[in-house]
Amino acid sequence: MSLLIVTHTNKWQIKIILILVASLIVFLILILTNKLVSELIQREKESVQLFADVYRRYTNLNTNPEDIDFLVTKLSNLIKFPMIMTDENDEPIYPFESYTLNIYFDAKWTTEKKRNYLKKMIEDIKKDYPPIVVYNENGEIFAKFYYTHSSLIERLRYFPLIEMLVAFAFVYFVYLAYKNIKKSEESKLWVGMAKEAAHQLGTPLSSLLAWLEIIKSPEIKELPQEEIIREMEQDIIRLQTISERFSKIGSKTEKIRINLIELIDNIVEYFTKRMPHLGKKVNIIKNYPNKQIFCDINPILFSWAIENLLKNSFEAIENKEGKIEIRIQESRKKVQILISDNGKGMTSKQKRLAFQPGFTTKTRGWGIGLTFCKRIIEDYHNSRIYIKESTLGKGSTFVIELPNKFPNL
Repeated sequence: MSLLIVTHTNKWQIKIILILVASLIVFLILILTNKLVSELIQREKESVQLFADVYRRYTNLNTNPEDIDFLVTKLSNLIKFPMIMTDENDEPIYPFESYTLNIYFDAKWTTEKKRNYLKKMIEDIKKDYPPIVVYNENGEIFAKFYYTHSSLIERLRYFPLIEMLVAFAFVYFVYLAYKNIKKSEESKLWVGMAKEAAHQLGTPLSSLLAWLEIIKSPEIKELPQEEIIREMEQDIIRLQTISERFSKIGSKTEKIRINLIELIDNIVEYFTKRMPHLGKKVNIIKNYPNKQIFCDINPILFSWAIENLLKNSFEAIENKEGKIEIRIQESRKKVQILISDNGKGMTSKQKRLAFQPGFTTKTRGWGIGLTFCKRIIEDYHNSRIYIKESTLGKGSTFVIELPNKFPNL
């Protein structure tokens, strides 16, 4: 799994999630649209049924013709879809213009052409909708009413396809936006990593160059050679560690069972030796429940994350004196490493952005230290890192949670 870029697996996971979301949206739209179409078809059927019933009563001698004519006219205005009235043999009733609704004939057509046109429509309508049959008082077929759906239903049937295209277009643009954001993050990480490499290599190289100048000096005999060699060895070991750290980026790394207490103690010792040169007096307090707590970690990368957190806490302390506390809490399921400082703290917005590449509250820096920590802890160790609390003027507490495979409890 790569530390700097989104992995191929993660990209596919994001694509699958977006496709599933779009599919769910389309599925819900299809269900709702089909339900709406079914309701509209039923209403149109009921409208035709009502029209047919009213029309049948029109033939009843006991009914007021003016009232029936009024109802038929009103209903005709409400029906917005084609309707054809036929006899019991499916023959269109003449004159056709009087026994059809919403069907338009060419003025040049002959009577026979109009009849054939209606017969063809009836055959097509039969495939989708059965006719509404009206019977007279003797139980004989009075008339048949053939009808098809309105143009509104036709548009609604194509509506899900349009929404499907819109949904997938939306997903596509969301993915493009996500990809561009990731590219921007990757760019910041690459630039930051180059600067970080230069910074990390610069300190031991400068120290080695200084020792070389001392060795060349005529006063070399007056200085303890064992101390010079020991310090040069420390700088060379530091260069080797930096080289190993950067070589692990983007490659598969192995985790080994290691004593977490011992590892953190070595990091604190290295960090403590260099603090006096940084112009601050910071007291590092260690609070461990046991002398040994074993975890499966990659010591090279994990120590890098701890160093970055200590460095972050140190730089957050603006006064000449400060305090950094390292606590380790163990339960049966997890091991927690809490690193607290009494520095300047962060606002709620700064807490949300703290782990993003390029974000920093310092006037100098490139804002990738905490990003590296997050990638190392989450990507390489399948663990969790977060800011437990942070208050302006009081300080911050960072927490690393590791699975506890070897509980001492």
